[in-house]
Amino acid sequence: MDTEAQPTERDRSSEPAAAGGEGRSRFALADRIAAWLPGGRISLTLLVCLVFSLLLNVFVVRPFQIPSGSMEPGLRIGDRVLVNELAYRFGAEPRRGDVVVFDGGDSFGDGDYVKRVVGVGGDHVVCCDQEGRIRVNGRSVEESAFLYPGDSPSTVTFDVVVPDGHLFVLGDHRGDSSDSRDHLGSPGGGMVPAGDVIGRADWIVWPLGHATRLERPGAYARVPEAAGGALGASGGAGGTGGVHG
Repeated sequence: MDTEAQPTERDRSSEPAAAGGEGRSRFALADRIAAWLPGGRISLTLLVCLVFSLLLNVFVVRPFQIPSGSMEPGLRIGDRVLVNELAYRFGAEPRRGDVVVFDGGDSFGDGDYVKRVVGVGGDHVVCCDQEGRIRVNGRSVEESAFLYPGDSPSTVTFDVVVPDGHLFVLGDHRGDSSDSRDHLGSPGGGMVPAGDVIGRADWIVWPLGHATRLERPGAYARVPEAAGGALGASGGAGGTGGVHG
């Protein structure tokens, strides 16, 4: 005996009607909301786009405007950058060479700042070697690909070990950047708590003629890990916020 249940004529006729009724109910709800809004469906569409944009802004990316020349030539005054706020939220840590935006309240002063990560937790960062280059964990770093033309890696000498959970950061325009070097004698020694990092600057989106993806430079690819294991691996990088230089 065939025991598999077979749909009755009533079953067959009611299934499409049920599916169609469910679809009509969704459209009816949208129609009711649209009717309530001035402008109807156009306003509803704009409202949905606005909500999506706000969610994207809060949980995924945030736009920032560059107010100074401290990160030239890569980031210029007036550039708008998109900061990836999810870059370090799932166990990942900032890496050497990343351009990050961070809250400077615990390290540099009130406001948000944009800088390049030069050292991560456990790193020994020294300036300078015999050729004037910065050394990280005994390896000299060739920064000419992103350093401001004519700038030296630093006119300030330093020899620091970055505490675990912190970052040593510098601007690419070393002659026009207030960064970790300027706070060596302050409480915290110019080190930025990794927890204060808002996200990684991934894209320049405005002006269009300067739009590009910000890649991690290969200058840090050969930097060895700090003795004892450092945080972060060696690298190979709702409105517009403002960041300090």
